[in-house]
Amino acid sequence: MKRIIETVWILCVGLLIAAPVFAEKMSNEELLQELKALKAKVTALEAQLKDSQAPSTDAEKAHTVQDAGGIPERVRKLEEKVAAAPSLGKWGDNITVSGVVEVEAGFENMKFAAPGAEDEDSSDIALATVELGIDADITKHVKGHVLLLWEEDDTEPVDLDEAYITFDGEDVVPLYLTAGKMYVPFGRFESHFVSDPLTLELGETRESAVQIGFANAWADLSLAVFNGDIDETGDDDHIKSFVGNATFTLPEGHMPDIGITMGCSFISNIGDSDGLEGEIANGDVSDSVAGFGAFISAAIKDRFFIEAEYLGALDEFEAGELTFDGGQKFKPITWNVEVAAAITDALEAAIKCEGGQDLGDLLPEIQYGATISYSIFENTSLALEYLYGEFENEDERNLVTAQLAIEF
Repeated sequence: MKRIIETVWILCVGLLIAAPVFAEKMSNEELLQELKALKAKVTALEAQLKDSQAPSTDAEKAHTVQDAGGIPERVRKLEEKVAAAPSLGKWGDNITVSGVVEVEAGFENMKFAAPGAEDEDSSDIALATVELGIDADITKHVKGHVLLLWEEDDTEPVDLDEAYITFDGEDVVPLYLTAGKMYVPFGRFESHFVSDPLTLELGETRESAVQIGFANAWADLSLAVFNGDIDETGDDDHIKSFVGNATFTLPEGHMPDIGITMGCSFISNIGDSDGLEGEIANGDVSDSVAGFGAFISAAIKDRFFIEAEYLGALDEFEAGELTFDGGQKFKPITWNVEVAAAITDALEAAIKCEGGQDLGDLLPEIQYGATISYSIFENTSLALEYLYGEFENEDERNLVTAQLAIEF
């Protein structure tokens, strides 16, 4: 019996000695499986030794004690090797993946005011939006962000919507610096509707920029600089566009059941916005036209919500500079007001009134709407929206949109 036990011990020790050599060519998963098997063998052998007769001589006792002390040491070394091996799991702790998928079905009715123009109806089903975001904590003060966007008929196949690096002071100083492709902080654009508000349609601006800022529990103040696509006639191509933003938030718990965020922003050339740069007739302007935006967002008991925003140009574009100005000087402005209520934890309803001036046939001069959304499951919602809009040329539009969306 002693010889059998000694033989098994020798084989076990031999396996443990060989394991690190074989592990060099084995995957992490294989190493873990091998480690579990070796531990099981050790446990079984220890049980057999307890049941067997104790060694009869001091030499045999010493041999047994020496082997028993060596096996745990081999196991410990193998565990350290597995822990030190490169693993995606360590990277996975610092990376967050998120996304949105939105499918929409819509019906649009256009009634044209021009004499002899026939009304138009259209309907469609579209995979409206697919977003995939990756956020990585590189080190304590460095973060990376990438957002891929796919919109049917707009960004096919895929658009790199955002990609930037952020340095922040965290617990050292309340400062941050962000550099890369981003939506510069001009406008807020909070909405409870499926369709984007008119303020976003006019003012949203995506550029490769550098943004520096100060942020704490009360305020976020920042300045971003970039080289816009719309220059003044005859000017060289330089970094001279900028956005200034100030946002103030009532810290949580400061006023029970009430949350308020408000702010304002300034852009040196509103012609650089995504909504207007494609409408600049000659690709440049005689003089840059600055823009201004202001908003307030309030929540009461996380059940009732109010969103109000104004955004527009501070001066006029010259006649003919905008494709929709009809040969007149135009000063495009927009505004949006929404009221929403969470009827239950899963059901929300909202109404809105929005509009603007000097928008031609680009955007409605006045628009009313209502929407209702229901969370079917966690992070899965179904929404139905109706909008009625009137344009400055007296065209009318009825728009119905149903949306099924998931977030992860």
